[in-house]
Amino acid sequence: MSNFIEQCLAGLALPDDIDDFVDSWHDGDSKVSLHRYLGMSKSEYSLWVADPGVLPYIINAHYFGRDVSEILGEVEALPLAARSDGPEKALKLMRWLKREGMWE
Repeated sequence: MSNFIEQCLAGLALPDDIDDFVDSWHDGDSKVSLHRYLGMSKSEYSLWVADPGVLPYIINAHYFGRDVSEILGEVEALPLAARSDGPEKALKLMRWLKREGMWE
């Protein structure tokens, strides 16, 4: 079975379906950690837990084969008027994880 991120990239799942995947993980007996079950790195999972609004950026990073920190950095560089609901909490957490040496 493919993970949540892979299914999103294949057009088989939507970002809003993530709660169903989390429920399936809890209901099942998977030996895989939740972040792996979802298809995220530990860092991406930490960002998502802190700010669920960062999920589209994580999916985008996987689509383009880039680190989510690059995608978030590009969003941060946009003029304020060009940003929607920017991922400010996720950016702060990402910086902290990097400072603490916990960013994968």
